[in-house]
Amino acid sequence: MPSARPSVYLSRRLPARVMDALGADFALSFHDSDRQPARAELLAAVPGVDGFLATITDRVDDELLDAAGPTLRVVANYAVGYDNIDVAALTARGVVVTNTPGVIAAATAELAIALMLALGRNVAAGDRRLRTGEPWAWTPTFMLGWGLEGRRLGIVGLGEIGTRVAALATAHGMEVVYAGRGDGPGAGDGPGAGDRSAAPDRAAPPDRPAPPYPRLPLDELLATSDVISLHCPLTPATRHLIGRRELALMRPDAALVNTSRGPVVDEAALVEALRDGVIGGAALDVFEHEPELHPGLIAFENVVLTPHFGSSTVAVREAMGMRCVDALRAVLLDRRLPVNALNAVELA
Repeated sequence: MPSARPSVYLSRRLPARVMDALGADFALSFHDSDRQPARAELLAAVPGVDGFLATITDRVDDELLDAAGPTLRVVANYAVGYDNIDVAALTARGVVVTNTPGVIAAATAELAIALMLALGRNVAAGDRRLRTGEPWAWTPTFMLGWGLEGRRLGIVGLGEIGTRVAALATAHGMEVVYAGRGDGPGAGDGPGAGDRSAAPDRAAPPDRPAPPYPRLPLDELLATSDVISLHCPLTPATRHLIGRRELALMRPDAALVNTSRGPVVDEAALVEALRDGVIGGAALDVFEHEPELHPGLIAFENVVLTPHFGSSTVAVREAMGMRCVDALRAVLLDRRLPVNALNAVELA
């Protein structure tokens, strides 16, 4: 007999705890691989499903909705950011879409600070030197770098993640400034504005205290900060937010750190700036054309690269998955709108 349980398709394997929870409540089908399914595979897998648990590499648009058909009621996005989702298209068809707010901020903020330290203290460069067997000896001037204490950190996007970065940076003795909404194209300062942890129409509460850091115009922040850390969403306004003009405003010893979304930075312009000594270095966890890197990036010793693993801890990846499970349960089993819904949809 066919299962009476709602059907859910999952485009990637998730941690075992999440897979067990999905299998207990739903007729689960999934792409049994860590490899991203090809677009044709994805479109062939979704017809007739009630729910789709998507990852950030899955584009959810009219084409996918056409393939899924009218049975689809909810898309649970395994990410805080949802630039891969056409929210308006889902709303027009009465499909709920959710994300995973409130679970990745600490881990991503830790990585942002780790990238600053790795770049400033030559951690990655030193590791490479030892692994190649290149002769070395301690000297008073060997591989001198810079620390965080006393430096100015400019945060672009003071949402949940940016606020966590600010707290960690302050603990390291940094001076924190930030660019907020209206200070530059796309820079955010409300809950979710810097990391897409809130719905687009979800306004900041009127009693939210002002951040305890100076707020600067984006151009001034770029020109006066020792380190610039990006924590803004990817939107049409923030695509290439940091381009040739913005990089030219930075100090020649300043560093750029990006743990938000790759296309926020014009990668070709960044390579030019590094090549010409316009800025002092960069540390990137995200890339404009993932998983491809601009070939110029790997040529520089003053660049630290990590493979988009800002949220890569066991606890966080499990928590993200369970947020998706809860959302699927809310819509498909309880017939209610999840608290992390990104759109307002009338449920039958």
